[in-house]
Amino acid sequence: MRKKLLLAAVALAAILSAPSIADACTNVIVTKGASKDGSVMVTYSADSHVLYGELYHTPAADHAPGTMLKIYEWDTGKYLGEIPQIAHTYSTVGNMNEHQLIITETTFGGLSQLYDKDGIMDYGSLIYVTLQRAKTAREAIKVMTDLVAEYGYASSGESFTIADKNEAWIMELIGKGSKIVDGKNVNKGAVWVAVRIPDGYISSHANQARIRQFPLNDPENCIYSPDVISFAKKEGLYKGKDADFSFADTYNPFDFSGMRGCEARVWSVFRHFAEGMDKYTDYAMGHNPENRMPLYVKPVEKVSVKALADIMRDHYEDTPLDMRNDIGAGGHHLPYRWRPMTFTYDGVEYTNERAIATQQTGFWLLGQARSWLPDEIGGILWFGVDDAATSCLTPVYSSSTAVPECFKVGNGNLITYSPTAAFWAFSRVANHAYLRYDLVSKDIKKVIDRRENQAIAEIPAIDKAAEEIFKTSPEAARAFLTNYSIDKAQSMFDEWVALDNYLLVKYIDGNVKKEGPNGFLCNEYDSTRAANPDQPGYSEKWKKAVAEDAGETLKVVPVKKK
Repeated sequence: MRKKLLLAAVALAAILSAPSIADACTNVIVTKGASKDGSVMVTYSADSHVLYGELYHTPAADHAPGTMLKIYEWDTGKYLGEIPQIAHTYSTVGNMNEHQLIITETTFGGLSQLYDKDGIMDYGSLIYVTLQRAKTAREAIKVMTDLVAEYGYASSGESFTIADKNEAWIMELIGKGSKIVDGKNVNKGAVWVAVRIPDGYISSHANQARIRQFPLNDPENCIYSPDVISFAKKEGLYKGKDADFSFADTYNPFDFSGMRGCEARVWSVFRHFAEGMDKYTDYAMGHNPENRMPLYVKPVEKVSVKALADIMRDHYEDTPLDMRNDIGAGGHHLPYRWRPMTFTYDGVEYTNERAIATQQTGFWLLGQARSWLPDEIGGILWFGVDDAATSCLTPVYSSSTAVPECFKVGNGNLITYSPTAAFWAFSRVANHAYLRYDLVSKDIKKVIDRRENQAIAEIPAIDKAAEEIFKTSPEAARAFLTNYSIDKAQSMFDEWVALDNYLLVKYIDGNVKKEGPNGFLCNEYDSTRAANPDQPGYSEKWKKAVAEDAGETLKVVPVKKK
């Protein structure tokens, strides 16, 4: 038994401690028929210990014939090569473009022998180059797969969410390795499969390939590379019937880590929105690999923007994976575990849970594509930085021609503090919360809910105003929405700076200052002196653990009377 636990934990560590930026991302997909307002919605958390939260922006542009585009690996900045530029490229804001196309990802890794060290197109470049070249999800699938076929694929296995204002797809893709013949890689390119999520359903993926068997003759709902099965057979990866072929099982063989570290997040998404998901609890815990979840589920109720944003703040609350309930939560019910992903005690290796909301997030988003509006107005990228559970989303219209200063690329970086950068403001607040989470997180949640609900409520009026302007000048409508997006983000940033100051004053030195309707209470004699603060102490589990560990030293002993 101990050996099995050790092997499982080692496997978990291997997949979750890999160096790629996106190895711990989470995507949630909501189709038109499953959303409350009829929009297509996609969430994405770009989770990495080395990713800085900023909002990428590429203006639309025309390019002269013969122009070349240099490709740099998104994870590292390494130069990979160059490809011909096209005549016209579209404007992009983050992971969304001016035509409401959204592309996000999670890395599943897969078989290491299929990595092509000479490929030019890494997964990040595929996303951001394709957003500049495609208008629809189907067009994006073709652009992405044509690029890797022509220039080679420079990353490990990847699950992509590709969505537009009408439909949403999952595409899973992995390279074919390096087989050099006469100086050329005859295996250049990738094998892949893309499945459309049926309207009225939701889906999710989180670093584990999820497409298993797929229809071989239904191009309306499933597209795949011609050699996705034959290549597996040629390489000795699969020997069965074509109809039984499973992409996930072949190219990303399943193990404990695929369940506990990855699929558990999908399970947590599904259980919030669909019925009957508790039957997959043993699967999510890594105990029953035969009890596989479906690729997509039908929600009980249609999903709102706010509900979808909040699922990205999930920590497995009230499930067997709830991190607040063991001594690892410390004295303040902290639903996080610091890395590495595993630890060893007495020769046995154990896992630290990895929830949807995590401390190492660089940026996260909720892309919303709305078919009933012109593209200039319909696309909204709800954008945030740092940990989703302690940060706020703010609306940025995808037709924006500029981005807020607080999100701008170059405003600080992960080793350079900037007092005007949202990432650092949110990081200060988050790291304050981690010290006394049960108390501080409540104050943060109040601000998050107020700001997000206010923004959601005012969007219809902003849309209406933009539509009126659009009738006479689409360019003026874009300017109006750009200014709104910038002003909204900057006001959020200002409020987070104020929140950081408030939390410091309220919780300084382990105390909790008393508050009234007009602010902190003072004593009865001097308005500059605080009233005696509260001192809530620690959780009962923490007290028990400390008493058991150091009770004889800490025990209060009554003084005997003479």
